[in-house]
Amino acid sequence: MMLSKSQKKLIASMGQKKYRDLHGLFLAEGNKTVNEFISAGIVPHLLIVSDDWLPDNPELVPDNLIQVSRNELSSVSFQKTPKGVLALFPQFKYHLNNSAIQNKTVLILDGIQDPGNLGTIIRIADWFGIDQIVCSTDTADVYNPKVVQATMGAAVRVPVHYTDLPEFIVRYKNETQNPVYGTYPGFDNLYHSELSEGCLIIIGNEGNGIRPEVDQLVTERVTIPSYPGGGKTSESLNAGVATAIICSEFRRRLFMSNP
Repeated sequence: MMLSKSQKKLIASMGQKKYRDLHGLFLAEGNKTVNEFISAGIVPHLLIVSDDWLPDNPELVPDNLIQVSRNELSSVSFQKTPKGVLALFPQFKYHLNNSAIQNKTVLILDGIQDPGNLGTIIRIADWFGIDQIVCSTDTADVYNPKVVQATMGAAVRVPVHYTDLPEFIVRYKNETQNPVYGTYPGFDNLYHSELSEGCLIIIGNEGNGIRPEVDQLVTERVTIPSYPGGGKTSESLNAGVATAIICSEFRRRLFMSNP
């Protein structure tokens, strides 16, 4: 079967946010990612597989499956090495419920612009049981194909919201007494600080850190210490790596208090 011109045009348009939002769709590729979404009960708008892929994956045979040659799949894939399956799914519709997050650990992403970093952070949040991420409006789009690919399907379990961060954090602080953590060089060692399960953890922009209007709302400033202390090391950590270290320490404390 051949893909129609309109189907090819629709797939190609998924590279731009305005068309993803216009159609209410996003693109996913590869067995792991596509299977995660289908297993969660999300019905693909379009599912395209290569003819040499289908015999090894008989469990993926919905009504709207289109079987094409490997070359044709490669011609519409966003991957350098296509994985044999490509799907368009409807975008998720989430509502940010402030009362539901007051006793949870919530990641706040302030201007994370690299799609790979955002996808990695979503996957980290999924691993550590953090089920809400709140982003500034200039953070990378969760439906960017590179973000979706980097999440490996974790986006289906971790709602990602976009909002005015200062307004959100002010409202959160007015409604709770929970701390708002931010990471900075030269402040309290993360491993020696008091950590709360109900909190916001702010991860700043890859190059500029946390912006001033968000920074002034931080209540707890912590540092991920390098080793050895005072030694010459890299200037900073990748945003995804820093997030993993912080989340791991928060969860380690939780395990220690609730073995």
